[in-house]
Amino acid sequence: MNAWEPIVASQRPAGDVETADAFEVRRAAPAGQAPPTPLVFASPHSGRLYPDDMMAAAALDAQSIRRSEDAFVDDLIARAPELGAATIAARYARAYIDLNREAFELDPAMFADELPEFARARTARVAAGLGAIARVVSEGQEIYARKLTFAEARGRIETAHRPYHATLAQLLAEAHAAHGFAILIDWHSMPAAAARTGGRDRACDMVLGDRFGAACAGVLPTRVERELEGLGYRVARNAPYAGGYTTEHYGRPARRTHALQIEINRALYLDEARLTPTAGFETLKADLERLIATLARADWSSLAAA
Repeated sequence: MNAWEPIVASQRPAGDVETADAFEVRRAAPAGQAPPTPLVFASPHSGRLYPDDMMAAAALDAQSIRRSEDAFVDDLIARAPELGAATIAARYARAYIDLNREAFELDPAMFADELPEFARARTARVAAGLGAIARVVSEGQEIYARKLTFAEARGRIETAHRPYHATLAQLLAEAHAAHGFAILIDWHSMPAAAARTGGRDRACDMVLGDRFGAACAGVLPTRVERELEGLGYRVARNAPYAGGYTTEHYGRPARRTHALQIEINRALYLDEARLTPTAGFETLKADLERLIATLARADWSSLAAA
């Protein structure tokens, strides 16, 4: 199987689709040793695993359903652990369960039975069809040919969402214990069309989202922006993406945990129609490795007192 192809459950070894396989964690130090830097990287939308039960209920074919993927973002940052940053990357596809949403951020119209009272059904993301269980892919195409059951949603949450966030929280706790603070960078990619919004005369290459300053100390996006601009990239802040659930939930500067979302323009590395890497992939990957190495070497001690 080509490394760039999506994965369906039937193509994986027996027993490999389980809670422990919902994501991949790579630490920057051997087990039992303190992390060498406060950096933790997450890639919640790059998963390429589409379980058979999902595909059986889907109205879309295996190619169309992939339109919501932040395709190959996990590959772009694959060397981060060698450079000093722990990583966690989703294996289940975003269309199956969106890890950058609250667990029970669900659309009642998608379900055959009633949702429990604790479900968050009235959010902007749900209204857009992009709750924890998405109704549409990024181009507005309906994903499912039938209504789901709440039991199906709960199964996805328990299998992937809860363990992913429990593990991410543990990685941040380990970094915080070792350094007195933690830095989370949540990596994403955006359609080229989105990169041209916000009244810009030219598309931006990267968008840094810090919830308008609420999710991290200003030194973090300022340093990342400076380094990216030094590499020749056009950088915007908080528009059109200010940061999602992960940035909002974990970004607690007063508690010395700082979170920043980075959105990468897919035009830099991806053929969006074919969902295959372009010649720009290796250039971008090399530049991101330079950025990561710089961030790993940086003196972030001021954040310990933030």
